[in-house]
Formats: sequence, structure tokens, C-alpha cells
Amino acid sequence: MTPSRPLGMYSESYLIMWALMLVTFAIFGKGVYDRYRLWKVGAPEKRPESWSQGIGRFINNSLLHLRILRETVPGLMHLLLFSAFAVCALGTLSVAITEDLNIPLFYGWYYLILSLAMDILGFAALLGIGIAFWRRYMTTTPGLDNQMTDLVSLMLLKGIFVTGFLLEGLRIALMGDPWFMWNPVGWLVSLPFAGMAKPTLKMLHVSTWWIHLFLSFGFIAYIPYSKFFHILTGPLNQMLAKDKACTALTPIDMEDEAIEQFGVAQIQQFTWKQLLDGDACIRCGRCENNCPAHLTDKPLSPKKLVQDLNNHLHAQGPALLKGDVKEEDAKMLVPDVIEEETVWACTTCGSCETQCPVFVEHVEKIVDMRRNLMMMESNFPHEAQAVFKGMEKYGNPWGIGRSEADWLQKELAVTPLAENNEVEYLYFVGCAGTFDERNRKVTTAVIKLLQMAGVSFGILGKEQSCCGDSARRLGNEYLYQSLVAANVEQWQGYGVKKIITSCPHCLNTIKNEYPQFGGQFEVVHHSVLLAQLLAAGKLKPKKPIEASCTYHDSCYLGRYNDIYSEPRNVIAAIPGLKATEMERNHDKGFCCGAGGGRMWLEELIGKRINVERTEQALATGANLVVTACPYCLTMIDDGTKTKNVDETVKTKDIAEILWESVQ
Repeated sequence: MTPSRPLGMYSESYLIMWALMLVTFAIFGKGVYDRYRLWKVGAPEKRPESWSQGIGRFINNSLLHLRILRETVPGLMHLLLFSAFAVCALGTLSVAITEDLNIPLFYGWYYLILSLAMDILGFAALLGIGIAFWRRYMTTTPGLDNQMTDLVSLMLLKGIFVTGFLLEGLRIALMGDPWFMWNPVGWLVSLPFAGMAKPTLKMLHVSTWWIHLFLSFGFIAYIPYSKFFHILTGPLNQMLAKDKACTALTPIDMEDEAIEQFGVAQIQQFTWKQLLDGDACIRCGRCENNCPAHLTDKPLSPKKLVQDLNNHLHAQGPALLKGDVKEEDAKMLVPDVIEEETVWACTTCGSCETQCPVFVEHVEKIVDMRRNLMMMESNFPHEAQAVFKGMEKYGNPWGIGRSEADWLQKELAVTPLAENNEVEYLYFVGCAGTFDERNRKVTTAVIKLLQMAGVSFGILGKEQSCCGDSARRLGNEYLYQSLVAANVEQWQGYGVKKIITSCPHCLNTIKNEYPQFGGQFEVVHHSVLLAQLLAAGKLKPKKPIEASCTYHDSCYLGRYNDIYSEPRNVIAAIPGLKATEMERNHDKGFCCGAGGGRMWLEELIGKRINVERTEQALATGANLVVTACPYCLTMIDDGTKTKNVDETVKTKDIAEILWESVQ
């Protein structure tokens, strides 16, 4: 006997079912179309950058749940629900093909295996729904907020799976299915109904069938109007995301005289992809649970920012589509929707984006709003004024005369490119390494190590100008591009092909953003180059450094450029040095507070970010905090002073420690 199950039990009702299905998908389609129209309010943007990488992100994160499973409990919950949905949808489709197209698909071993999978995963889905209820309503879960749509969606899901099992149980009791062992949960449900009269069983089965049908159709129709719209927008957003989160900001064509608006002042000035982000957001809270500004009580929650923008889009979007919004009635994003303090609180660390399971892009939205405040309204923190003047007049944010860079040539015997450009590398020392007293020691160590290893390099000396990263992240795109243009022209004039940087911010913008302006260079961070020189045997640590250390991941070195192992390899090569990881490390590393131009701004609200990170370092018991970034070095060094432990806990760059060991 071929394994099968009776189909067409209520064929007389199929016309009604198909009519209801058409209504369902009409409501569903209208909801999707209305959302799509709202996205089209935004400016054009070409996405994805690469279809192959986009499809890869979809497979890894929608199908395999790699990013979602970084957090075990919610990840498991989502995996259970997703798997049940996928298998039950396949089962429903198989029944439809068999019944309506007369293709004998739902028979034999395929029927048995699929029935077993539907049974097991359906029960797993109920467990997942139970976890969701527990996380939302039985305990306090950081980052989660509960809205009525969440409760309605969960109740619909629960109703669908419960009535599904009731249908199975009643079917088995009514038909005496010889293959019931392939529906173990359904068989258990059938036991209370054993012995009932068949007319009663059929009446119960018919009633349950209709309830199940209405719940299923209701859920489908509800999807575009609920949080579950992410079933569609989440995978779409993953495919359309940038190939590397927040490494490079989108440039403004400063030479285009037709451009009347710099940055984003109103919701329609965002791109359609930036507006799609709002509908993709699932409000899971992972972004704010990893945001240094939020965790130190600043007025910034990446989740709230995205949701506030999305709510504003849905409120004003229909009028924008009709052209009914008068200029005087149009709301300005800052301060009508987003507070100024929120925009300036961001360190651009990128933690929000690397943790988001649906690849929402937060950082560029914030920078776009900064650009408007900066270039259109001249509304920015007053401390930034001196920074910009210093960059414009002296080529550095400290506002120190270029002659102060002479020490590099005098003390370290490094030849500037102006005297000899026949070298392999330009060592772009950077502003901090040139003018900041503490970071000069790092520069000294790097140069001595390069000289010891026989690396051919030169410097710019008094000709060096700032890379411009802080100007760009603070919203001053014009100043940034001015600095870039001058640097690219200068470096190309010297025939520069390869560049060494000590500052991850310099690394990121020269490597990932300068190509936007014709600056194509091979850029390497000193931590990577030192690791390579150690591996090649050109540097040999010999003096033990007896210390317990912990390594602080720079945001722009790690999350922005995936450099995690090389600095740790340098540490591991130094004898006597014992390393302990902080709780927040690698891509979950906690920002020092200096990124996004925050290095130059006062931090007056909440707890200082650098103090929070210092406390995390101290919790390891280490007496040495190791960094590979001048900003991080400064911030954590200040943190140890604030905590009054600077005499017992030292902060050093990896180059300083390596130089101590190789001498």
C-alpha cells in the first residue's frame, strides 16, 4: 500500500477557500505596494554593490541564521520558527500541487518524511513561540519593546500551529490513518478523540479546518502591516546591504552646481535603501545593546533612531507622494524628529551595523544629518570650530604649526619624500603620531622597528596634512574633500604606491574612501606589517615583558577593516606577556569614545565612554592595556588616570611593547 493521506475532504468548499485566498493576497499585495511606494519617496541609489555577495549574505543570514545565532536564545527561537514556516509552507504547496494540478507529489516516502518533519518542526515552532512570550512578557529583556502588533502576531502564529495539530489529531481519529506513526504529535492529539462518533469528529474537523484557514489567511494578510513584514524586507535588506558595513561613506559631488542640499534635512532626502532600512528593522535591540553611546546614557539608541525615522516616513510619506506637503509645513528631521544631541552622540563605531541581523545601516544616516547641520545650517558643536580651523590653516586638528614635525627628521633620521622618494612605502605618521606628545613615542617605536627590519620608507615631514577622517565624520564633507584632493595630488606626485599608517582612521579613509577621489594606494596598518615582519623573522623579540595584558580592539581597525588577529599575533610573539581578553572583544569590542570626530568634542552627558571601556579592561586584572590606535591610546590612558590607576596599569601601543622586546 502506497503511503498517502486523503485529500479533497472538503472539495465543496474550495470555491470559497479560493475566493478568500484571492482577498487575502489582494490585501497582502496592497500592503506591500504601499510600503514600496513609501520607499520610492527617497532619492535613487544603486544597490546592491554585488549580487553575488548579496546572495551570499541572504544564504548565510536568512537561511543559515549565522548572524542571528550570535545570540543563542533569540537565535534559536527564530531558527525554530523559520524552519517550521519553511517546512509547513513546503507541505502546503505539496498538497496544493497534488490536489489542484493532479500531480501525484504528496505520496510515498516523500509524504511520510515531510509529514514527520512538519510534525516535529510544528511542535518546535510552538516552543519558539513560547520562548518569544517568555522573553517579551515574562522577563525583562534589554532592547526589546512590546507593541500591540507583536502580541497579535504571536497569537496568530500560536493559533495557526495549535489548530494545525488539532486538525491532524482529528484527521487521524476520523480516518484511522495507518501511517499515524509518521505524525507523532498529531497522534498524541488524536488520543482524546478516540471513540467519538464519526459525525461529531467530522463536525469538529470541519470547524477546525475553517478556523485554521481564517487564521492562516489572516496572518498572511496582516504581514505587511505588522512586524512580520521583515519576513520579506529582512532578506531583501540583507541582499541589498553594502558589501562591508560602514567602511566608506557616500561622497557628495561638491563640483555639481545643481546640488542645492548637502546632507539630509528631510525624510525624502534619504535614499530609497535608507528608507527600506526602517521597514527591515525588527526592533530586536541588538544595536542599542552594543552601542557605546546608549550604554553610557547618551541620548542615542540606534533602534529608536531608525524607528523614529520610519514612523515619520509613514506619517508624512502619503502626503509627500501626493505632493501635498508645503515647504513651510515640512518637518525638519533635526530637531523635529531627531534631537540634535542624538545626532552628535554617535562615535560611528559601527557596532550597531555589525550586530544587526538584517543589516540596517545606521551610521551613514547619522553622518548625512550631520552634513546638513554642518554645511547648510552651520549648526555644530562649538569645539569643532577650532578643529576645522586647524585643519584648514595648519593641516592638523591640533592647530600646531607644520614646523613642529621637524623632530621626525632630526631625532629619528628619517628622510622626507621631498629629499628622496625612491622608497617602497610612505609612512603616513598622521596628526596624532606627529603632534601629540604621548603618541610621538609610538611613532618612534614604529620607525625604529621599520629601520631594524630593513623596510624602505620615507615620511612627509612638514608637508604632511591630515587625512580628513574627523572632518568627514563630523559632517564637513567640503573640508574633507579639500584635504583629500591635496593629499592625493601630493602623493601621486611623489609616486607613492604603498602607505603605512599607525592610525586606523587614516587607514580606513585612505584605503576605502580615497579611491572615491582617484586615490588608489595599497595601505597597511603598522600592526599588520609588524606581524608580517615577525613571521618573516626580520624582527625577533628576545627580552621578556613580564606583564598581564589585555588588548583593546580599535573600531576602525577591527569592525571597519577586519584586523583582529594580527595585533594579537604580535602580542603572542612577545615572551613573558600573558594576554586576557575583555568580555567585549573582536567584533563586539567596545568603543573608546573617540571615533566619529568625538575625539575633539566634550562629553557632558552620561558616563564617559572611555571610562566605561577602561573599567572593562580593569575587570580582567591586567596591568597593561594594549592598543593599536592613537585615539584609543589617548582615551584609555585618560581613563586610567580618571580611575587613579595610571601608576599601576599602563597603556601602550603594540609597537612600543615590541620595540622593548627586540632591543
